[in-house]
Amino acid sequence: MLGDPGRALIALDFDGTLAPIVADPTQARALPAAIAALRSLAPLVGTVAVITGRPADVAVAYGPLDQVPGIVVLGSYGRQRWFAGEMTSPPAPPGLAVARERLPAVLAAAAPEGTWVEDKADALAVHTRRAADPAAALAAIQAPLLRLAADTGLRAEPGRLVIELRPPGADKGLALEELTRERSRSAVMFCGDDMGDRPAFVALRRLRAAGQPAVAVCSGSTEVAGLAAEADLVVDGPEGVAGLLAALANAISNPVDGT
Repeated sequence: MLGDPGRALIALDFDGTLAPIVADPTQARALPAAIAALRSLAPLVGTVAVITGRPADVAVAYGPLDQVPGIVVLGSYGRQRWFAGEMTSPPAPPGLAVARERLPAVLAAAAPEGTWVEDKADALAVHTRRAADPAAALAAIQAPLLRLAADTGLRAEPGRLVIELRPPGADKGLALEELTRERSRSAVMFCGDDMGDRPAFVALRRLRAAGQPAVAVCSGSTEVAGLAAEADLVVDGPEGVAGLLAALANAISNPVDGT
């Protein structure tokens, strides 16, 4: 990363990595320190990217990521791309509309009080964070959502007290590998916090096995302890991610100061 930063690729998740997890996802915002660090890194490295389950334009607005020069934002797990103010997005698969229609009845039959749905347009996220027992609520809805996903040709993917119904092929690992092939790179780093980021960690291991220097960073939390075991480096939540990004920018800018 420090040997040839001008060709390095630094990619990050949004929620739980750049932005603290909050009860209402519409209130999530990246830490100002994280945006400041990305602004410092952007002219120093080859590519800065965000790969998120949110719609790309929503992540840009919530960042605000448009303050970071040259950033690439891949939304909906890589199905959407925002770059230089332009957004591209494929149409949602037909099964998503069917799932949207059937989901209320599925949840009425299985979900404890406090379970709620976040409609991301390209995916449906069922959250249990507001339930009296969030972990038990997540377990209660898992099987019905798996059946609904199978019936509609979608995938049911777990996250931090959430199960998301999304199109097949929407995968952070595939998105990271495609971006890596597209961009000239000396090294690749990805930062994530939950199981939705695990495919990107797996992709980093594939890249490393092929000879590509790659680093997996976990934005650590007590909610998702398992991902830390797959990381090369664990930092303390979004604050730790912001500190790491700032330290990288400083080390690249001041290569003789020993940081």
